[in-house]
Parts: sequence; structure tokens; C-alpha cells
Amino acid sequence: MRLLSCNILAGARVGSYRHYVTRVARQVLPHPDKQANLDSLVDTIAAFDVVGLQEADAGSLRSGFLNQTRYLAEAAGMPYWSFQPNRRVARMAASSNGLISRFEPSTVLDYPLPGRIPGRGALLARYGNGPAALAVLVAHLSLGAQSRARQLGFIAELLSDYPNAVMMGDLNSEAGNPEFERLFQRTRLLLPAATAPTFPSWQPRRAIDHILVTEGITIERSWALPMVFSDHLPVAAHLRLPAGIAIGAMP
Repeated sequence: MRLLSCNILAGARVGSYRHYVTRVARQVLPHPDKQANLDSLVDTIAAFDVVGLQEADAGSLRSGFLNQTRYLAEAAGMPYWSFQPNRRVARMAASSNGLISRFEPSTVLDYPLPGRIPGRGALLARYGNGPAALAVLVAHLSLGAQSRARQLGFIAELLSDYPNAVMMGDLNSEAGNPEFERLFQRTRLLLPAATAPTFPSWQPRRAIDHILVTEGITIERSWALPMVFSDHLPVAAHLRLPAGIAIGAMP
């Protein structure tokens, strides 16, 4: 199973810290570069089976009222997609998590995450049912360690009953930091043996985007894609699932 996780910053390209200031208009208003950036991701997305998006616009002024998750799914020929609106600023911006899949999930649920400032969420897809089910959770966590700890505790409760699970997203923290202890204690998710730096994308130094798996799921390869698309590099993994997991048939 091939997985990709990517914070796409609503299609805005950032190649240095100064772009947060000099290109602020492009981030809050529609711009042709955003469409070109989305199109540059299509072939990459098409090479994977399940894709998790963070900071995808759900359809507001800054994206030209385009649901970016749907656009990328359809352009990549991926038949199943879901999105979770998290934080809307009037009609200017509508951030969301997104899930794009080659396989049909049996269930997709979205959960608001606790935090001092509302607007973070987790999107949980289940493939199959019963002990043979695979849970895939896409999340975008807060910048503050205390809020992240609460959010990871909430996610631990969601995933505690799944023997086979994947958690991916922009977690805004190294996986070895203290706030992750509760997640690893209450679920079967494992601390990754190795992580690749993903932020900032133009000179990555911090490994804050992750694909975490439970024991029994083998990561055959994991890496960060060298794409200076947003301010995060995408992360990818090729997984070998345990025998008996039924993730559904492709259409």
C-alpha cells in the first residue's frame, strides 16, 4: 500500500521565509500560480493509493471557490475522496483536511480536535470491518505543545481499538517529543525508527510531518519528496500490510 501525506498550503508556493510577507496576497486571494501548483501535484498523487492532505482549501475566495481535495482526486483519476472543513474565515479561506483514495473506505468520520483555538481536526477512514479493518487517520495538529498533547490524547482514544492503523499528517512536532507518549502508550502505533526533515521545504530541518503505523504493518520504505511546493515537503511510505487485512477492491 502506497501512502502520501502533504500539507499543500491551499496551493500557495513558498520558497523562503520572506515569501510569507512578499507573497501574502497570493495566499489570501486567487492566483494563477495556485492552479499551476495543484496541477504539478497530480502525477505525484496518482502514483499512490491513499493520500492525506492538510490545509487544502474547501472552496473559498483564495482558491477561486475550488474544493482542492475534489479537484486533485478527479485530476489524478482517484475515485474516492472526502474532506473535513476545519477553519473558515468568512468567505476568504476554508482550510480542511482531505483524503484521496484508490480504494473505497467502508466508513469516513471527521472529528474536531480539542485545543485552545478551535479549527483543528482529524479525518478517520476505515477500510473493511472487524479485526481485519484498517484505520487511516489524517490530522493537522496545533503549534502549541499543550494543545498537541490534548489532541494526541483524543486521537489515542479514537485509535485504541484498532489493531491495524495508520496516522499521517502535519503533526507540527518531532514524534519523539513528550506529547506523543500518550499516543504510543494507548495505541499500537510505533515511534518511527527514522524520520525525514520536512520543514521548511526549501531548507528542511525539522521532521514534523509523519506517517505512523501500528505493529504488524511493515514500512518497506519511507521518504520525503523533494518538492518545494508549499512550506512543507510531502512524506511518503510504502507499506506491507499483515495477511488478512481487507482494504476493499479498486473500481
